[in-house]
Amino acid sequence: MSMKMIRKPSVTVTLIYAFLIIATLTMLIPYYWMLITSVKPQEEIQTYPPKFYVEHPTLQPYRDLFKLIPMGRYMLNSLFVCSTIVLFKVFACSLAGYAFAKHKFWGREIIFMMFLASLMIPWQVNIIPGFILVKNLGWLNSFKGLIVPTLGWGAFGIFLSRQFIYSIPDDFIDAARIDGCTEFKIYLHVILPLIKPVLATLTIFTFIQQWNNLVWPLVITTTREMRTIPVALAVLSSQTSSNFGMLMAAVVVATAPMLIIFLIFQKYIIKGIVLP
Repeated sequence: MSMKMIRKPSVTVTLIYAFLIIATLTMLIPYYWMLITSVKPQEEIQTYPPKFYVEHPTLQPYRDLFKLIPMGRYMLNSLFVCSTIVLFKVFACSLAGYAFAKHKFWGREIIFMMFLASLMIPWQVNIIPGFILVKNLGWLNSFKGLIVPTLGWGAFGIFLSRQFIYSIPDDFIDAARIDGCTEFKIYLHVILPLIKPVLATLTIFTFIQQWNNLVWPLVITTTREMRTIPVALAVLSSQTSSNFGMLMAAVVVATAPMLIIFLIFQKYIIKGIVLP
């Protein structure tokens, strides 16, 4: 029986992997520093030169954080707002993408180009008219004011869904029509199972965008109970700028949901990348 030669990796491949490992470690350093600072006593944080390890770990910064501000309420506010917006946008954008990709109707290309053109409009120009509209509707300092104006900003999701659905063979849809499926059943049972990668991508992008949204909640919320996480962090940093341990604890708490969402949906994104 002949022995197969095991090829050693070339110098180029070794250098590429070395570069990727170094780049990954470099990007992880700020997160590592954030995490260890959140469990350091104040005297260790002020030590010079700074140490990249913790001698006496403590959870006191987290206790101080939840004692000083209602962090749990802010987390629930952000989770409710983000989840509602994500669910609506994933459903509406994928449904609109299916219509633009697989249905022919008058003005389809013109309407789609208008959606694409709206991507070039800076979001800042919508703040003043949006505030006036929300104020006239009596939605200031409410979940309706936080959620509803954001639902109409979905051009990127429609474009992403349309491009992915466009590559699905029409034979699948025709076979479903022959079996007697309505258009919504085709979307529900044929299209959605095939576009899980784009749905995962859209979920991550939308969740991160809304979770980090500071300006709009800052503009329309007036009471402490309606603040979201970014507004809470901004207020906290201005009030306790010298308490770095508590600030880092707040950042860790704010970062955790985004990391969880990414870990849940990353396999679908990877699956979409390797598809032919």
